[in-house]
Amino acid sequence: MATLICGSLAFDSIANFPGRFAEQIAPQQLHILNVSFLVPTLRREFGGCAGNIAYNLAKLGGTAIVLASVGSDGADYVERLRGWGIVTDHVRVDPDAYTAQAFIITDQDNNQITAFHPGAMQSAHEIDIPKRDDLAIAIIAPDGRAAMLRHAADLAAAKVPFIFDPGQGLPMFDGAELRHFMDQASWVTVNDYEARMLCERTGLSLEAMSRSHLRGVVVTLAAEGCDLWQGGTRSHVEGVDATEVVDPTGCGDAFRAALLYGLERGWALERCARLGNRLGALKIASRGGQNHVLDRTLVAT
Repeated sequence: MATLICGSLAFDSIANFPGRFAEQIAPQQLHILNVSFLVPTLRREFGGCAGNIAYNLAKLGGTAIVLASVGSDGADYVERLRGWGIVTDHVRVDPDAYTAQAFIITDQDNNQITAFHPGAMQSAHEIDIPKRDDLAIAIIAPDGRAAMLRHAADLAAAKVPFIFDPGQGLPMFDGAELRHFMDQASWVTVNDYEARMLCERTGLSLEAMSRSHLRGVVVTLAAEGCDLWQGGTRSHVEGVDATEVVDPTGCGDAFRAALLYGLERGWALERCARLGNRLGALKIASRGGQNHVLDRTLVAT
């Protein structure tokens, strides 16, 4: 069976700041913020939520279909995906735009500041979801606003269960729109910061969300693991110690790939989360979102 990944393909320009953001920002001066960070290292990586998720899912042995839009500079990225056996038939090329690009600064505590240029991602709503009999599950990951709205509605109409993963796109939507996403979705996954924002905007607690039709609400907690909300009850899945903490970029996407891999196979949500925590710990020891090496024995442990 196949998994549809709706989200962004992007280039990430990643810089490391050897200090702490908190020590450079004076809270009493936020109304006139003017901060400059000296970043000695800079590199460019293939990224975007859809690309990162697809990479991990393919390496786990899943069948990944990417639905996304790239610009005139995206041909190499599409070819890279094909090289891993990822289906790219639904990647649209916009010749009048650049591929989406993220500019990320990470401090020594792994806090991140990101500026994002959407580029071709803004035309992703023009892509139709594929009509395939083997489509078992999907994810709505951060993408253009119109694309996220359209593809969620189309998946719901096609009765394809999907994970709603608003991520950094969450601020684009008001409470009513977020509640509508959740009405259509089968699962919701957010990090702890996004969880607080989701609750504030929708007026719903995590407990209330999990008492609805949703099969689970997953809140990732970085090194501490994740919380699972099911039927109004919270359970905690402990994190996994990383051999080395190098770069958090793409850790959340690795976790979501594990969710998709397990849910497509009918695993319990807790088992999916345990795999996600292992995969996140593996990814954080490598730079970029698509450079870590996966051993499929991860699935069996």
